[in-house]
Parts: sequence; structure tokens; C-alpha cells
Amino acid sequence: MMTSIAGSVSRFRPGARFITFEGGEGAGKSTQIAHLAKRLEVAGVAVKVTREPGGSPFAEEARRLLLDPALAPQSALAQALLFYAARADHLESTIQPALTAAKWVLCDRFSDSTRAYQGAAGGVEGTSLEMLDRLVVGARQPDLTILLDIDPVAGLQRANARRVSASPGAFVVADTFESRTLDFHQRLRAGFLEIAKANPQRVAVLDAFQNELTIADQIWRAVSARFGLATGDAR
Repeated sequence: MMTSIAGSVSRFRPGARFITFEGGEGAGKSTQIAHLAKRLEVAGVAVKVTREPGGSPFAEEARRLLLDPALAPQSALAQALLFYAARADHLESTIQPALTAAKWVLCDRFSDSTRAYQGAAGGVEGTSLEMLDRLVVGARQPDLTILLDIDPVAGLQRANARRVSASPGAFVVADTFESRTLDFHQRLRAGFLEIAKANPQRVAVLDAFQNELTIADQIWRAVSARFGLATGDAR
């Protein structure tokens, strides 16, 4: 499954592109970002890879708080406010300087994750989140968003396997969001798909249950078509 995407003009200095990757737990965002970054670098494109929450010293501290399973659960509104505080610093410290330097920024999660996790799944009103987004992000919106769509059951199984692989023989607790109920993750998936439906010019939806390299090829074709790169194999 992949939606078609139309061309657009970058909002930043010529050459700069801002691409975000979204999806539920276990969708494979980090893996696909690594594939795209490598292909862009082979094609001669300067790349900055970053993530949310995180991407700057302050935002990484916010990440530690937001994902710590030992902390008492916070309300979705409290989470959203902290996410946007971290995002403000991330934009000013990392994303905007890279774009100003004409780099392509590949970001693992951005505002759509807040809309899906704290909004669609968590219950925070969309008008409140859009107000925060106008204040913090403003015109600095992604040029393209890759949404890796996966059934929540399969995604959570992947996430669990990833934790076991990272710490073999050890018991590793799921983070704050991975440990939510299946119903939460189903609302989350529905929220992401609604965002894609409302923003077809920006969001490309791919089936994340496909072979890893098949997905990487689909992403490369989508990025090449959107930004006018050569369509040859840049592996």
C-alpha cells in the first residue's frame, strides 16, 4: 500500500528538505531512515538524521522523562506540552540550523506523532494541539512525511523482539507507550491514517509489513519523485 504524492516547493533555503517518518510501535522507522540516509549520501546529498523526542540536549532529557516506565503515568495533555517544549528546542538547536545549511533533515517522528499519540489515542482536543503547533512549528512543516503503517499486533511483536535482541538474556521493560493497551495502539493507527487522509499532498502511506528492502525501494521512489532526484539505484 502506498499513496501517491504530488510535488511541492520547499519552504526552506534551496536544497534543504525536511522529511519526517511516522508510524506506530515496531513500524521500522529507524531502519528505513538509515536506508534513505545512505542512498541520499551516495547521491551526493548532505543529510542530518535526528529524532523525537530528542535531537538536542534539552529534548533528550525530555525523552528520558517521557519514555521512563518507572515514572507515574502522566496525562496526555502533560505529555503533549512536554513534547512541544522539546520540539521547540529541537527545531531551534538542530533542525533549523541543518536546513539553513541546505542539508536534508530526516526526522524519526515529529508533530504528527503528537497528534496521533496524545490526540487521537490520548484524547487531547485537536484544536489545542494545532494551537501548540502554530506556536512552536509554524511554517516549519515537513516537506514530506513517510507513514509506515502496520497492524498494531504485528508492530508490538516486532518492538518486543527488538528489545530482546538489544539485551539478550535480560528482562527489558517496555517504554511508556509500548506498554499501552492494544486498544490504545488501534486508536493510534487510526489516528495516523486520518492524518494521512487529511494531508494527501504531504503524507505517503506505505505498508510496513513488507520486506525491508522493498519498503526502502518504495521510499526512494517516493522521495525521488517528489524532489526530482535521479531514479536509478543509489544503494
